Amino acid sequence: MSRQRPSRNRPRGGAGKPRSGKSPSSGRPPGKLRIIGGEHRRRQLPVLDKPGLRPTPDRVRETLFNWLGGELYRVRVLDLFAGTGALGLEALSRGASEALFVERDAQVAQAISDNLATLAIDRAQVRRADAAALLKDDTASPFDLVFLDPPFRQGLAEPCCQALEAGWLADEAWIYVEVESGLTPAVPPTWQLHREVRAGDSMGRLYRRSESDADSLKDAAPES
Repeated sequence: MSRQRPSRNRPRGGAGKPRSGKSPSSGRPPGKLRIIGGEHRRRQLPVLDKPGLRPTPDRVRETLFNWLGGELYRVRVLDLFAGTGALGLEALSRGASEALFVERDAQVAQAISDNLATLAIDRAQVRRADAAALLKDDTASPFDLVFLDPPFRQGLAEPCCQALEAGWLADEAWIYVEVESGLTPAVPPTWQLHREVRAGDSMGRLYRRSESDADSLKDAAPES
């Protein structure tokens, strides 16, 4: 919801990015990212001049972070297909303890690092990597909040959701998934839909993970 849709792992700033050559109406000129709330509220950061790379619209980010409310304090954040890093930066401004940004494009990844330096945030790491491959091949301490916004129409959302269950998520993690409108990827049984929002040609869904839901499903399954 915080891109370059044609690329396999496009820079992402979130919902409202152009998916078919159209520019979104975000209420401000392109090329700037504004932090909405928290310690760095109203700070404006530069965005690279790359086709389709725009920050998540303020309205969409504000909606998402209002949903999360006080859940952000001292959480570990994973921002996949990070793009401008708008969502991860917003979470850090609002009290997240640390963040890992995963972005394949070298220039875009460097821009996130530069913006972190501008804000004097030293509790974040930017990793230049393919997010889908990273989830399959790497391991990490569990994250409390994950932003997942893969390129559209490449079938990445569902396998990434499943891969996150392999040790990437805390027991009661929040997961925000953004996909093209009309697509509802299957998510693990431990995830429960909390809220959803539509923005242009994208749909954002916020899930809450609960191990107890999976245990209940196992208990209810008939014995063979």
